[in-house]
Amino acid sequence: MIGLRVSRRIAGAAMAAALLGVATGAWAQSAGYPNRPITLVLPFAAGSGTDTTTRLIAKELGTALNTTTVIDNKAGANGSIAASFVARAPADGYTLFVTTNTTHSANPYLLKNMTYDPIKDFTPIARTGDLPFMLVINPEIPANSVEELIALVKKNPGKYTYASGSSSAIVSGATFARLAGLDMLHVPYKSSPPAMTDVIAGRVSMMFTDVPTGLPHVNAKTLKALAVTTKYRSKIMPDLPTMDEAGVKGFDVTSWQGYLGPANLPKDIVVKLNAEIRKIVERPDIQKELAGRGMEAFSGTPEQFDAFLKEQLVVWKNLVEGAGIEKQ
Repeated sequence: MIGLRVSRRIAGAAMAAALLGVATGAWAQSAGYPNRPITLVLPFAAGSGTDTTTRLIAKELGTALNTTTVIDNKAGANGSIAASFVARAPADGYTLFVTTNTTHSANPYLLKNMTYDPIKDFTPIARTGDLPFMLVINPEIPANSVEELIALVKKNPGKYTYASGSSSAIVSGATFARLAGLDMLHVPYKSSPPAMTDVIAGRVSMMFTDVPTGLPHVNAKTLKALAVTTKYRSKIMPDLPTMDEAGVKGFDVTSWQGYLGPANLPKDIVVKLNAEIRKIVERPDIQKELAGRGMEAFSGTPEQFDAFLKEQLVVWKNLVEGAGIEKQ
């Protein structure tokens, strides 16, 4: 019996030492973070609003952390490909997700088969701001306001189409059609840039797009902007009315952007990343540059972002159900 007790003590001591070694190793890894490149996974294609704004922040983040940041665009399946990839990545801070309401607010109510859990599979790091959406149409369409567009579509039921390249665009288009009583065909795309190409070419009539993606084309007059989707006017395009002001009462769709990691990301890494991202986003020069790319930049704590994510699930549940969209 004595020998057995001794053996158990030795085994217990060995196990404790092993666990201490693992904990110490994890702490040492976090303490030296980062010591290699960080990959930022995006759910949309290059040239999208999320892509153009992330590249600016990513460059500054790499400088602040004294490392390289790599952008990995994984467009498709309404952002599910990218979200699932990050959800299954090691929780070591070297694979992060820069995403929007598409993957973390709307998909649970748009997709029948979810390959990830937007809350359980991720660690909130920092919200970086909002990307206002706007309604743009092909300039050949004889309408210069939302009111004129509605009248035109009603006179020609089934003739006009709307493209989408994200959940915000899907919900915005369906909400517009329902609230205004319009008969339009929905044409979905993997991302906003190719959808916009077809609207510019006249193959599709209109679309709701994020301001960063659409603004250059509006300025070049290859697209005509009619209104923003948010409840209040955008600081970036203050002269553009809201959909509500334009006569589509109750219309309010906001697209947010933020950084997340896989579930169980070490707290010290989260704190470090949040601090650096907030410093970058709160710099006046960065805010000005992001505004030029169509993003209203601001941030907050990981806890605030976590609470916001849970609130937005309720908001988007109501938006999707209110638009009468069935899960695909």
